[in-house]
Amino acid sequence: MKNLFKSIFISLFPAFALYVFIDSSIHLFQHGLSFRYLGRLIIALTIVIFFTGLFIKSQARTSRNLNFYSSFIFFGFITSLVFGGIIENKDIIGSSMSFILVLLWIAYIFWYSVFEKRENSVLKVGNSLASFKLEDETKNKISSETFLGNPSIYLFYRGNWCPLCMAQIKEIASQYKELEKRGVNMIFISPQPHKFSISLAKKYNLGFHFLTDTKNKVSKQLGIFSKNGIPTGFQVLGYDSDTVLPTVIITDAQGKIVFADLTDNYRVRPEPETFLKVIDNLR
Repeated sequence: MKNLFKSIFISLFPAFALYVFIDSSIHLFQHGLSFRYLGRLIIALTIVIFFTGLFIKSQARTSRNLNFYSSFIFFGFITSLVFGGIIENKDIIGSSMSFILVLLWIAYIFWYSVFEKRENSVLKVGNSLASFKLEDETKNKISSETFLGNPSIYLFYRGNWCPLCMAQIKEIASQYKELEKRGVNMIFISPQPHKFSISLAKKYNLGFHFLTDTKNKVSKQLGIFSKNGIPTGFQVLGYDSDTVLPTVIITDAQGKIVFADLTDNYRVRPEPETFLKVIDNLR
């Protein structure tokens, strides 16, 4: 149920911020300067810029608490509350709206972005990675045992709809030659429909493996399943409501886990250079 609330929250929050931005802009245009509306415009615009930037700017990670954006939001809140609510002292609407936006921003950082209870005994370093089966673009079964004999990097990503996931894959693709030189199997795994994985495979065409975890069977087996992890509304594009928690697993040639990143924040992810260092330490 908690994830369902998160799914609805992440769809409504940016839309609400956009509405407030438009409403504040119209009010300032029609009635002139008002610190209350100027403050909430700054807050709403900052939120809109942040979420828009996730989709138009390739970035695989952000800071944990988004201090840069939070500073502008705090400035907007002070402008609305102090200069608007106290100095202008005409009504509370502008300031209260700013307060709501700030609360939603705090909820986004400390509630929505965080994954709780990611302790996982199955994916501990030193364990042998459990055997599992995935599907390739033609729905042929591919066993994880296929990749034994070489180091392997398994990256579980939420889907093509996730801008941070796409940026992370792009980063790794830029390290293709380094990975190839080290003889690494690079396996990208998502529960999304095959057609989306096929489009990624065609886009990069680098010999990586883009495989599908049908019905999240493997993510459930490994304890990285995320029920209702897709933002509400993305189902109309063909995605299922359930997905996988962003996870990176590196195994040696014998299939033993030598690295596992079970991030507790979907915006905080390891650098590709980290993977190369882990692989180099196997030599």
